[in-house]
Amino acid sequence: MTEEQEQNKDKDWVKKEIFSWIKTIVVAFVIAFFVNHYLIVNATVPTGSMEPTIMPKDRIMANRWSYFRKSPQRGDVVVFPYPDQPDILYVKRVIGLPGETIIIQDGKVYINDSEFPLSESYLNEKPRGDFGPYEIPDGFYFMLGDNRNNSKDSRYWNHPFVEEKDIIGKVFLKYFPKFRWMGQKVQYTSY
Repeated sequence: MTEEQEQNKDKDWVKKEIFSWIKTIVVAFVIAFFVNHYLIVNATVPTGSMEPTIMPKDRIMANRWSYFRKSPQRGDVVVFPYPDQPDILYVKRVIGLPGETIIIQDGKVYINDSEFPLSESYLNEKPRGDFGPYEIPDGFYFMLGDNRNNSKDSRYWNHPFVEEKDIIGKVFLKYFPKFRWMGQKVQYTSY
């Protein structure tokens, strides 16, 4: 093999190697785009409205397919566009379900005129205030932050309910600064 043929062979190898790397990078970007736009929501939580469940600056992931075949349940932590300004995403807990009436007395949540408040083990401090009643329309949900005394949630919005079709996904993972699965079910009891 001549020196010129050797150089051409080396050039062909370099071209193939570069093309291989470009193809790998493009495929990785396409997969990342698909995952981020169709499978998960990746977000950084800026405020303490969900403390102690989610702390400020925690990074979370939500599953976009969680409600493909079922509806959100009470206690689910979900991502959705803020009803009063849809270009901002919020993370809150589902408290009220379609067709229910919610009233908050002395910080305690009562559902459908129950004499017993909702038991919420994830709250860090005793909530304050009286709100409601809120009659939740069919297909809509009532959302509250876990840090009730410092949360801008359904109690304060101009449009207090989130439509089911607007719920983007259910939070399943906190991955930074500490890794924690969030799929465990919260137990609710009435006293």
